[in-house]
Amino acid sequence: MKNLNEKTITQAVIDRNKNTDNPRLKTVMTSLVQHLHSFAREVELTEEEWEYGIKFLTDVGQICSDSRQEFILLSDTLGLSTLVIAQNHRKPEGCTEATVFGPFYVSDSPELELGENMSVGVKGTPWFVKGNVRSISGEAVANAKVEVWQSDEDGSYDVQKEHLDHLEGRAIFRTNAQGEYHFETIVPEAYPIPHDGPVGKMLQQLNRHPWRPAHLHFMITADGYERLVTHVFREGGEYLESDAVFGVRSSLISNWVKHENGLDPYGKQHDKPFYTLEFDFILNKTGAAS
Repeated sequence: MKNLNEKTITQAVIDRNKNTDNPRLKTVMTSLVQHLHSFAREVELTEEEWEYGIKFLTDVGQICSDSRQEFILLSDTLGLSTLVIAQNHRKPEGCTEATVFGPFYVSDSPELELGENMSVGVKGTPWFVKGNVRSISGEAVANAKVEVWQSDEDGSYDVQKEHLDHLEGRAIFRTNAQGEYHFETIVPEAYPIPHDGPVGKMLQQLNRHPWRPAHLHFMITADGYERLVTHVFREGGEYLESDAVFGVRSSLISNWVKHENGLDPYGKQHDKPFYTLEFDFILNKTGAAS
């Protein structure tokens, strides 16, 4: 057994891992070990700090549940999610940019017909959303699966509401033959990410706020095209410059048009304010050059 010390331990670990049959795992683990050890050397990590870090990660894992993913929050607030997304979704200019997935996606959202309300019974200002899904060359993408989810006007998602026994504020729509989508919902507001756990304590110690600007989540999938996970943000909204999870892109900021009253896009009269949004999504074909 070698007499290992602070200068020799890194190479010893790399050598111990080199016999894996998985070349990608070898590459990842070699780099991980090198960077972890370099980090510890650079900051001269103390035993107390190392123990605190282990406890922090333990606390992050222990608070995770079916309705809360604290590790995603940690990755998001450290900018790692944005980095991974950016380097894995390089697209031709003109394609809609991807952004963070977020921790509140649900895979079994109800599938609704175009024009239906995905927030029936949810308190908030009516909002009518429409647009087109096209390829970079302008072709309509028919039958694209458009998954949408959002918070309510209090900044809460359905999965955060313990008393709720059904899904709301989320749905799946399918584009028509012309690549069009349209639906009704309510206007979401800015909200704080869950900050009553270890990630919230980290932000507090860093003097950072936990707020996200108002946005609507989209995930769009279609045969022959790369999956798109993105948001649409409200122009002029608060926290656009300081999103807690670094998810804002200038190209994803759009005008949410306020109407004081009048006929909505479906011909219904409103005596109170409502909003409309028109936003087109441009998909990249599978295998296309970035």
